[in-house]
Amino acid sequence: MYGSCTGRARVRAATVGAVGAVAALLLAGCTSPDAGGGEKTEAVPGVSQQPKATDPFWVNPGSKAAQQVASYLRDGKKEDADLIRKIASQPVGEWVGTEQPEEDARGFTEAAAKADRDAVLVLYNIPHRDCGQHSAGGAADGGAYRAWLDKVAKGIGDRRATVIVEPDAVMHMVDGCTEDQYHEERYDLLKGAVKRLKQLPNTKVYLDAGNAGWGKPDQIFEPLKWAGVGEADGFAVNVANFQTTAASKEYGKKVSKRVGGKPFVIDTSRNGNGPYTKGDPAENWCNPPGRALGETPTTQTGDPLVDAYLWIKRPGESDGDCKGGPKAGDWFPEYALELARNTK
Repeated sequence: MYGSCTGRARVRAATVGAVGAVAALLLAGCTSPDAGGGEKTEAVPGVSQQPKATDPFWVNPGSKAAQQVASYLRDGKKEDADLIRKIASQPVGEWVGTEQPEEDARGFTEAAAKADRDAVLVLYNIPHRDCGQHSAGGAADGGAYRAWLDKVAKGIGDRRATVIVEPDAVMHMVDGCTEDQYHEERYDLLKGAVKRLKQLPNTKVYLDAGNAGWGKPDQIFEPLKWAGVGEADGFAVNVANFQTTAASKEYGKKVSKRVGGKPFVIDTSRNGNGPYTKGDPAENWCNPPGRALGETPTTQTGDPLVDAYLWIKRPGESDGDCKGGPKAGDWFPEYALELARNTK
């Protein structure tokens, strides 16, 4: 096993404060709150939407990375600002919070719609999440999760969204990290999540399916079916991990053959130098040194089975309190700079 039960880096589903009333300010470039609940920031030079034909996903102008660019510019650190702009100028996944999910989902999708782009949302609130490790938590029980999910769906409404459903949730059942007593409920919750989201007219749904460095890929096919991948638009691979795009394609195609030919998306946010192979294998997933940003988000992948390259894990946010990093999901400026410097 890599890290805490899997080879996936841990990401905290931070509570965000986006509301629909803010969307117009965000897209107008006015002083606005970060959609992640941060302090007010001015529009940041060089942070705007990418060409829609190749990258239809929304760039959040108030992201943590954009705030860091603004801070470096105020301090006269132009070189550092230029490095972090590599992150701030790209669309990243918005991890929907737990305290006000409807407002969060509405705020993100309204802002994206005003920019004529698609929001990328990540749902990470399954009960018994992360097996008590760095990103432990999640909804208190199945009823709480269903209520939360319903609020997310209401917040998305008829606006365009690409939704990644519950990183690690299936893998942790297969590898034994999640106790057997929770499996039946979790399969029901995942299948219900896919079904509820697919009731929305303009939402694409991708169920997390692990990564190429995981040790038990042959065991995930049937669990993915039980979790509802057949009703989804496809599945996601390499979420918050560092496996190369080539390895992720190979893994994804292997999975696709066994789940009805479903297409998939690849998280390329930090896979530019591939996985870290030195040091303690149990910690290689957590803020590993020497990593780099991967391919920028796009739907032009050149492969009919790969729907998109996405930055699902937000580059620059910590995997956990290891290697000098803060808690999972917090902004880690030194690591963000390293990712950007190492990017070819």
